[in-house]
Amino acid sequence: MIAPLTFALALFAQDAAPAAPAPAELPLPAGAPADDYQFVAWCFGALRGYMDLHKEVMPEVTRIESTYRPPGRKLADDLQVYADQMKQGERDLKRFQAALTAAEKASLQPINQIGAQALRRGRATWTASADVTARRKAQEWMSWTLPARCSVTADALEQRAKLMGTAFKVNAEAEPAPAPEAPVTETSSNAPAN
Repeated sequence: MIAPLTFALALFAQDAAPAAPAPAELPLPAGAPADDYQFVAWCFGALRGYMDLHKEVMPEVTRIESTYRPPGRKLADDLQVYADQMKQGERDLKRFQAALTAAEKASLQPINQIGAQALRRGRATWTASADVTARRKAQEWMSWTLPARCSVTADALEQRAKLMGTAFKVNAEAEPAPAPEAPVTETSSNAPAN
């Protein structure tokens, strides 16, 4: 009797989806802050910088993709990948913004200033010197991917912030009850005048 139950539990355990990695288990990009809030702001800045270069680099990306064609693939299909990346980038920016906003609301201290600094640092990863050629910039742009740690950290940050925000609201002082109104006394027009 125990063997079938043990066998069923073993099968169930095999089919269970692996747990998502914790943010600390994923590599931290060089120059990125380790603090979760600042890291998500850094990711936002790096992704925004990447997306802002799209129009600038696409002529060179198209030239590169046209020149070095793998057999059996259409240019339009390969260029569609970049359009899809822009759509995914917009979704990721919204995800990061939601996490940052939740953390800012849950924080007892204003943290948006350090978030803005981290965002600028992330965006600065796309600041190229004047001697970088259009080809080199396009190649760097084509090979870049959003670090996997960004999305995982954003999700964890938002979840923690929402839990903390709820805790803060529970412990917040209750609003004072409105003061009772003074009783209204009726005056009679039949009262004697002095």
